[in-house]
Amino acid sequence: MEAEGPRMVENAVLIVSELASNAVRHSRSGRKGGWFLVIVVLDDDRVRIEVIDEGGYDRPQLLAVNDWEEEGGRGLLLMATCAKDWGVKERTHGRSVWAELARAGA
Repeated sequence: MEAEGPRMVENAVLIVSELASNAVRHSRSGRKGGWFLVIVVLDDDRVRIEVIDEGGYDRPQLLAVNDWEEEGGRGLLLMATCAKDWGVKERTHGRSVWAELARAGA
């Protein structure tokens, strides 16, 4: 999805909010003394948002259509709808979840 200006900012804020709250809720980062890192990179053609956390037991994944009655899981789907692309990367001491927004005209 392409966006610029206020819509780009709204989408970026939504993605940061979702990924950061997931880091606290669903990873070891939510424990006392836990941490997570938010990285935002602005290029000519994209905005890349990455949240690095301490990892958890379950890999982040989109809800299946038949799981809509389950509590939670919709935020990642909403984030994926706003993003041009997204993914998960396991790291030595945690996990990275990233999303990219395409800038208008890119």
